[in-house]
Amino acid sequence: MPASLDANCQRNPTGRRGVNSFFLDLLNLTRKLILVIAMTYTTKLPADNTLLTPKVLVILLDGIPADSLEATSTPNIDRITAKGRYMRAYVGGDPGTESESPTISAVGYQSMLTGTWANIHHVYDNNVDSPNYEAWDFFRIAKTQRPDLSTAIYSTWEDNRTKLIGDGLDAAGGHKIDYAVDGLEHMQDQFPHDKAANYIKAIDAEVTARAIAHLGSVGPDLSWLYLQYTDDVGHRYGDSPEMTSAIKLMDDLMGDVSAAISERQENHPEDWLILITTDHGRDALTGKDHGGQTIRERTTWIATNHPNVIAEAEETPAIVDLLPTLLDHLNLHPPQPIADQLAGRSLLKAAPP
Repeated sequence: MPASLDANCQRNPTGRRGVNSFFLDLLNLTRKLILVIAMTYTTKLPADNTLLTPKVLVILLDGIPADSLEATSTPNIDRITAKGRYMRAYVGGDPGTESESPTISAVGYQSMLTGTWANIHHVYDNNVDSPNYEAWDFFRIAKTQRPDLSTAIYSTWEDNRTKLIGDGLDAAGGHKIDYAVDGLEHMQDQFPHDKAANYIKAIDAEVTARAIAHLGSVGPDLSWLYLQYTDDVGHRYGDSPEMTSAIKLMDDLMGDVSAAISERQENHPEDWLILITTDHGRDALTGKDHGGQTIRERTTWIATNHPNVIAEAEETPAIVDLLPTLLDHLNLHPPQPIADQLAGRSLLKAAPP
């Protein structure tokens, strides 16, 4: 706290407070109130007492098993985690219990978005027929508590916004997304479909480019970037040189995104938490399939840039831990009925008392 905020007021010779002292006290009190309010929505860099606005970017790279990522040269992801952490994680709930969830893409996305397993969010496949919108996604929680927070989604799959998040649906909390880049998969004149999914690779690149432009110019408070190409390659080629090349391509895109965030932080008083993950692993035999409860299908990973992430977890982190982690960073708290159904916990270190 700046010294001027806790300096003692001067008293007059009679021991009674003068007019000037009264107004000085009032000024000091006003400053303290402003500081308390500001700290409710910001984090502080102790070195120079600069108030930093917390920001979160969640990135999901589809269908990359942990062992495949670890066996591939990913210098950009390595740079992102240099001050933060890389950790193995899991999806699929607890096998043999009501929380057991298929290791399928949309199921994983919704577990990440809501911090719950399929028994709560009710998404069991990629059709997303009857999602339970009483399992609030992190955009809904953010907009309910802080309507002024800016939100964005950059996605190669439009259903992420329209079905899983349910943006604009009354049952899902109405409009929650301020800026969206999606639906490019429907633009077949610009992105003609092909069996090798080269059009998905092109869409991923376009979505990332637009995300970088928006992140750099606007810097939304809470955003999600979703890229699909690695899952298509995995289904077609399995464990292969093609999959390795696709992972390297994702790493190149992560380098571009990270550079945009670094530039934001250099020019704005912002504290960015980047969380990168995947939605499922792949089968051990070929690497082409997923959906079951084998160890490789369940084993995923989380990469983050932030030094405040716990050094050692008592339990293996799960995809459902991302929601409480980002809410923790943004100083947001879900309504108690929503908090009670969460399956995860924050991966950030507890603040000192």
